[in-house]
Amino acid sequence: MDYTTQDNISVLKQGLDLLGKIEPQDYTKHCPQCFDSNIGGHFRHNIEHYQNFLRGYKEGIIDYDDRARDWRIENDLAFTCETIKEIIQQLEHLGQLEKSIIRQELRIKIDSGSTQCNENGSQSTIQRELQFLISHTIHHYALIAVICNIFEYKLPKEFGVAPSTLKYQDSQTSCAR
Repeated sequence: MDYTTQDNISVLKQGLDLLGKIEPQDYTKHCPQCFDSNIGGHFRHNIEHYQNFLRGYKEGIIDYDDRARDWRIENDLAFTCETIKEIIQQLEHLGQLEKSIIRQELRIKIDSGSTQCNENGSQSTIQRELQFLISHTIHHYALIAVICNIFEYKLPKEFGVAPSTLKYQDSQTSCAR
């Protein structure tokens, strides 16, 4: 299995671990200090990016803006956990196939805000999109971490922190010894 697929699975499992500690009312509670967002909204946003990737890579085009915006993911903690488990299973299946397809070229559509939006999208690969999904998910985990801290949940220090930042912090700790 390629590292990008395995890393995505690991990041999603981090989210599942967190969801096992969150109270349902806190999952949906809006946090004014964090753009009035909620934990469920960030999970929904991430999950729908994965769903669009998994649906689109087979056809060779991924439209990250064409999300379902499924209220169940944002509001139902148990449904969210089951959905993440399904995504992990699909990524594991992709991991079994990936040697032949990981470098497959794709077209990516995402609204950049420009009125001159390219109808054909941008060129990418499956591997590059898996790298994007890791970065995107961790970015939203950082926002989730802010909300969790405000709601007084204790999180692992790695949650919502980029792998490169964790490596840098570790190297600084090693140098200080």
